[in-house]
Amino acid sequence: MRNLNRSSSPNGVLLAMASLFVISAIVVSKGYYKDMSRVIIPTTPLMPWTDITTPSYMNQRKRKELHEMGSSDNSVLVNRTRHRDERLERLEADLATARALIREAMTKKLMSQTILPLEDTDYVPQGDIYKNPYAFHWSYLLMERLFKIFVYEEGEPPIFHNGPCKDIYSMEGMFLRFMETDTHFRTWDPEEAHVYFLPFSVVMIVQYLFHPIIRDKAVLKRTVVDYVHTISHKYRYWNRSLGADHFMLSCHDWGPRATWYVPQLYYNSIRVLCNANISEQFNPKKDASFPEVNLKTGQIIGLTGGFPISNRTILGFFAGGCHGPIRPELLRRWKDKDKDLRIYEHLPQGISYEEMLKKSKFCICPSGYEVASPRIVEAIYAECVPVLISQRYMLPFSDVLNWDSFSVQVSVSQIPNLKMILMGISEDQYLRLHKGVKMVQRHFVLNDPPKRYDIFHMIVHSIWLRRLNVRI
Repeated sequence: MRNLNRSSSPNGVLLAMASLFVISAIVVSKGYYKDMSRVIIPTTPLMPWTDITTPSYMNQRKRKELHEMGSSDNSVLVNRTRHRDERLERLEADLATARALIREAMTKKLMSQTILPLEDTDYVPQGDIYKNPYAFHWSYLLMERLFKIFVYEEGEPPIFHNGPCKDIYSMEGMFLRFMETDTHFRTWDPEEAHVYFLPFSVVMIVQYLFHPIIRDKAVLKRTVVDYVHTISHKYRYWNRSLGADHFMLSCHDWGPRATWYVPQLYYNSIRVLCNANISEQFNPKKDASFPEVNLKTGQIIGLTGGFPISNRTILGFFAGGCHGPIRPELLRRWKDKDKDLRIYEHLPQGISYEEMLKKSKFCICPSGYEVASPRIVEAIYAECVPVLISQRYMLPFSDVLNWDSFSVQVSVSQIPNLKMILMGISEDQYLRLHKGVKMVQRHFVLNDPPKRYDIFHMIVHSIWLRRLNVRI
């Protein structure tokens, strides 16, 4: 890479000043959702590949544009830059209006409990499953009206623009597929976009590039670094915000690891992750948690539905491997030791996993190697109240959903008292929890094509909230 002699070249000084301007141009706004106070953008130096304003490049580009436009001065470039800046200002003005409206909706909710719900042709969010249904509804409608996502076209399938639509990491592939075919949020004009999607699949990188014997994790580094290098040279948007209005999405265990190698992706960008572990630097003010869905057959038909409460004869159920820091304690204390708590490491032959979910009042959802578990969504699909046993896990869509209204959270230290805790939940409490599960189910359901308020739209809404937290 060419070195710049800053002491002898005035262009080197101009480059440093330009870099400082880009950094200082990112103004972090106050967040208006609960627990989303602000995004902290560290003022780290520009990465080498984000330097698209080197003198030779800029002079060459300038001469080419002036030649094509038949001009002998830089008025064309000035006008074009001003035009782009005006479009950015309009985008930011729209976002500022959205912030104000959402803040007003929250204020009204706090001042009065009798506000009339907004009209909606499909669904009106109401009830205890939401932290603030009125503000969520306002935010959702504003998202539908304003939000635009640009998907970078660079990269070839299957590593880019493609992903698995079957098994435990299926949400990674499903979101990629839905985003590729979306006609509402996706824009083909990067100048009108609020966020920019990096469409690489960590699952596919591991599947196609990771050698199971050599086990060289550097393939992640090479792939992600090269991709950011490509788009930051070809487009101006990464450098304009230092990646703060860009997002990646991954459900693979190595999803967070894939962002380590590009500091701006790690610290600035929106990381949409299943593995939303606070102890591993997941930052809920800029990163978003989304659910892990295990599509065992790749089909999305017939996933939901459970038995009525009168037929739920099992108090609690779990079946799964003994791995991670939590499950060994659960299995040691309860495996094959209680007729009410059906805790298995290996499900006995002839017993249906899906039937057990539908017959149980509570479905035990402990973390495994990673904090996320597909059992949470499986329980919600089966209308079984999830019992969450995890540590430092940021639950999906927790910006708007009140998880206490449709789940039970048990600490690791309370595992020996698990049966007593579940037995201590009164019938009225259980009825409310069960009702909450049925109500919240719509936000976790996969539809093809996506439908309003479903899991795809909830993921997009989580990204929308993070973008509202940043002003460029």
